[in-house]
Amino acid sequence: MTGSAPPQLLRPRALAPGDLVVIASLSGPLPAVYEPNIERTVVVLERMGFRVRRAPLLEVGRHHWWSAARPAEIAGELNGLLRDPEVRAIVASDGGQTALGYLDLIDVGAIRADPKPILGYSDISLLHLVLYARTGLVGFHADMAVPGFGDRWQAAPATRRAELEKLYSRLLTGTEAIGALPASPSWECWRPGCAKGRLIGGVINRIVLAQATRYALPLERFDGAVLFWEEMGGLASHVWSYLQVMRHAGILDRIAGMVVGAPREIIGLEPGASPTLREIVLDVLGDRDIPVLANVEFGHAGPNLPMPVGIRAGLDAQARTLSLLEPAVRPHAMTGPVG
Repeated sequence: MTGSAPPQLLRPRALAPGDLVVIASLSGPLPAVYEPNIERTVVVLERMGFRVRRAPLLEVGRHHWWSAARPAEIAGELNGLLRDPEVRAIVASDGGQTALGYLDLIDVGAIRADPKPILGYSDISLLHLVLYARTGLVGFHADMAVPGFGDRWQAAPATRRAELEKLYSRLLTGTEAIGALPASPSWECWRPGCAKGRLIGGVINRIVLAQATRYALPLERFDGAVLFWEEMGGLASHVWSYLQVMRHAGILDRIAGMVVGAPREIIGLEPGASPTLREIVLDVLGDRDIPVLANVEFGHAGPNLPMPVGIRAGLDAQARTLSLLEPAVRPHAMTGPVG
């Protein structure tokens, strides 16, 4: 794709009350202990006004190795959901280690014909990045069923849950820009400055893996982008290495700003350990004068603020603000891709 014109931004149609949302196993299996999380997710989505159904592969005890099923089976079920006009959004049940096995089996024609929100993070980052590269589809880097709606949402204070429900409902049904995302005192300015650009990102190891496939985003797609990333598990040195890969690839020379999610379970970032995540990031960035806003709530660390891939965002690191400058969905009456 290098050197070719980028696909026009492909926004899904806005959801309406009563629309069908399907929870699907797009990567890992469903252990019995997490069945209640699925049930709680159904309650959350129904409270937003949607009908909810479970896809057949989302069944306790079903698995193949570390996956819910063989990659071709998962792709087959996903393609069926993409082709079904009744299905208006797809929520991943969980992350895992499977999306790499079926990136080449996804029906991109069905996506172009009827784009739908796909919600998820972690391994689902691969779907967002690759489908954005191939079709321009807006990817909803947002909470999924087991670790998100069915778990960390439940542990959040009632006021935060209500705030998130309203935010997600607006994201999926509203055709006006969200504007400023709800900030919290945890947000940190690691390098001041302002930037506006398209959000591109996900879990950092999946960004690097996506760029190693034939479906990689051409480098020019990072021009002026706001790169967002987070990480869960592994070593602090791994994060440094992933950032170095992006430096060597030229990505860090092209972006306009960076948003770093709150880290989780990264060995070497314990209190008193050195270096800190801030030191790692600034070390790799060197003298690149771009704003960096950090410790933002998206990814594995807690209830997710949505980060729609491909949507223009505004970042003011010193003021600790992050805004979605355009809607992630298009009005019902409009047909075809919308830029």
